[in-house]
This record gives sequence, C-alpha cells and structure tokens, in this order.
Amino acid sequence: MYSILRLVVLLTCSFGLLVSFPALAQDGMKRTILRQADLSGAPGMEVVSSIFEIQPGTTVPWHFHHGIETGLVLEGAMIQYPGEKPQMLATGTPVFILREEMHTAYKVVDKKPLKIFTVHIVDKSKPLFDGVKQGSKALQP
Repeated sequence: MYSILRLVVLLTCSFGLLVSFPALAQDGMKRTILRQADLSGAPGMEVVSSIFEIQPGTTVPWHFHHGIETGLVLEGAMIQYPGEKPQMLATGTPVFILREEMHTAYKVVDKKPLKIFTVHIVDKSKPLFDGVKQGSKALQP
C-alpha cells in the first residue's frame, strides 16, 4: 500500500502543475486543485492533489474526507487548537489522515498563512470536504 501511495504522490506532483484552478474557497481558506483523476483499478475512487492555504486568524472547521488525506506542510505557521497553547506546524511536517476521521479545528495564529500540499484518495461521488460546520460541537472528538 505504501508503494502505491508513494506512486500516487509522485505522479500528482509530476503532473500537478499542468492544471491548476481554485476550489473550495471559504473565508480565509483557499484550496487550489492541481490535478484530479480517476484512480485506476478502483471504480468510484479519485485522486485529488491540491494546495490548501489558510490565512492568519482563520479557523479550519472540524471536518472529514470520504477517503485518505496525505500531504506535506509547504509553509509552516503557528496554530492553536481550542483550549491549548499555540504550537508550530512546521514546514516539512507530514500529513496522514484516515477515512472519515474528524480533524483540525485549529486556528492559524501566525502573521503568515499556512500552506499544505494535500493528496486525497476519495470516493468520487461524495464531497471532498464534509462534516460539522465551524462552531458546532456535535461531532467533535
């Protein structure tokens, strides 16, 4: 599985600059999709590579994905989870989140934006970003 995931990341990085357009824009957050394609050998699945940029002062709401999210922090920044001290999410930090695992709800508390390269291997028929809206506590871990 690791070899397949590594191949997917390499391929999306290699071809990612061929197509680039903004998607999933919300106040303070912008996802720019670099490449999106069906996952061969896995009907109903797709691979989406993107750059996710979160502006200072923005809180990423609790959410999940209908598949795996992996990636790498391109430009780190200070973040803060509710009720915790600020911490650095450093450049080069790997990202790996399992299917339908609720995550984030941190706020970028730096003077610069946080940028993350992500690859999602997800169900094609479902939204890329799903879950609880910002401020809701219904499904928070």
